[in-house]
Amino acid sequence: MRKETLWEARRKQDPGHSRWYIQRFETLRAEGADLDGEARLVDAMLPRGARILDAGCGPGRVGGELARRGHRVSGVDADPELIEAARTDHPGVDWRVGDLAELEAPAAGDAADLLVCAGNVMTFLAPGTSAEVLHRFHAQLVPGGRAVIGFGTDRGYAPDVFEAEARAAGFTIDQLFSSWELHPFPGDTGFLVAVLGRPRAT
Repeated sequence: MRKETLWEARRKQDPGHSRWYIQRFETLRAEGADLDGEARLVDAMLPRGARILDAGCGPGRVGGELARRGHRVSGVDADPELIEAARTDHPGVDWRVGDLAELEAPAAGDAADLLVCAGNVMTFLAPGTSAEVLHRFHAQLVPGGRAVIGFGTDRGYAPDVFEAEARAAGFTIDQLFSSWELHPFPGDTGFLVAVLGRPRAT
């Protein structure tokens, strides 16, 4: 049986939470805030036209910017309201409703060069599903592909647990940073940005 994510539990308590989240970033952008740091980092890691999966894409803030920069982006999120906002604001991108713990392996030729998971998505998963989600992330990537995952370290998902689960899923831990601006980890930001690799077959 599918488990309820912590995001869904919050929506159940506050039915207006998704709308608040969408409006929050709309307001920040209108105020001139820089909301593209994650996309800049990912863009710098890939050749133009790479295939990217935005896992836990929300209203498309990261994936939409990567598509604007010329990449082939798809995004998945369990919240239909956020997906609808992504489709409205960033048409032409393949936005889908889905649970990250149930991601199906991609068809031949559709695997991603890079998976990005930003915005504390890992800390809003259903309890006990993070290891499964990382296994499914690994399956989304081409051999030699990478996953870039960021989340707050004070939200109940300890970095050492994350690293152990990532290795168990088949990833290598290539780099750890404490911000999307690549400050050293650990730092004083209370944040982790991990660059994971899916090794090539030997």
